[in-house]
Amino acid sequence: MNNFEEKTIHTEKIFNGKIIDLQVDDVVLPNGENSKREIVKHPGAVAVIPITKDNKIVFVKQYRKPLEKTLVEIPAGKLDNNEQPLAAAIRELEEETGYTTKELNFVTSFYSSPGFADELVYIYVTDTLEKLETPVPGDDDEFVEIVELTLDEAKQYVEEEMIHDAKTNYAVLYLHALGRM
Repeated sequence: MNNFEEKTIHTEKIFNGKIIDLQVDDVVLPNGENSKREIVKHPGAVAVIPITKDNKIVFVKQYRKPLEKTLVEIPAGKLDNNEQPLAAAIRELEEETGYTTKELNFVTSFYSSPGFADELVYIYVTDTLEKLETPVPGDDDEFVEIVELTLDEAKQYVEEEMIHDAKTNYAVLYLHALGRM
């Protein structure tokens, strides 16, 4: 065991849901003491930074029940069973925005909340968007509005906390840092 590793001695499954599962692990800490860890198991997710020909970023505005408010976010969604991140990114882009692309470039991946969840988010970027002739139907329980913003407008949304989630803040910072727009 390395200096920080926690050895799991028992796992109790608490909840199996449509999006997440919850378990409680009994662990032995590096100092030999026992503790409990509440863990959210998640299949992973993808997000896309879509940039139009006129240099606008395509966002979706949607209500987020856990926050009881509406946010503006880059298109994103969870991975389906055994789905590859690249395929999921194209699917989510099409379902949420009505755009598609033949070229998605991998930017990074990150753990969204490693203190209690194993969700790994893969982020892609594209500036070769094509409007779909026939929109792809999205999820039945998902209601979104398309918002296209310049980078300066997106930075203003960050200041106003209309953009207030990690993946979208990362996207705005990424574009700003690279001077892409």
